[in-house]
Amino acid sequence: MSDTTVTDLADLGEHTEVVPAAPTMPLREQIIDAQGRAYATGRRKDAVARVWIKPGSGKVTVNGRDQEVYFARPTLRLVIDQPFQVADRAGQYDVVCTVKGGGLSGQAGAVKHGIAQALTKFEPALRGTVKTAGFLTRDSRVVERKKYGRAKARKSFQFSKR
Repeated sequence: MSDTTVTDLADLGEHTEVVPAAPTMPLREQIIDAQGRAYATGRRKDAVARVWIKPGSGKVTVNGRDQEVYFARPTLRLVIDQPFQVADRAGQYDVVCTVKGGGLSGQAGAVKHGIAQALTKFEPALRGTVKTAGFLTRDSRVVERKKYGRAKARKSFQFSKR
């Protein structure tokens, strides 16, 4: 212990050294394959999407088809583009993905999750912005199973007193 007493903040500044903080570097490294692509798996409901991204013109291919053909609804295409919009990387990456299981809405969510994961692997500095938007978290909500003695998961059969 030192024998000096600190009475206000000015005294504190005289006796202590201010050490500058280390520069903030991304904690993760870039993970790309031999073809220069980043790979990730996205999941939503029962759908599983395998996603590869690489620098390009912004073309999105889903199961060998263009995204306008596969996801005909514009809202589904908006869902897929959300990670790029948040990271300000719209039109800078080509996306190739294969999707299995679930319906179109679940598949679009799975592709969005996969794109967000692959984007953080390609550019680790973007992880903070994509994570705060909530795109890295897998949406764990799935359809509840049907129970015996019930019409559906929770709906009962019609009650009759007689």
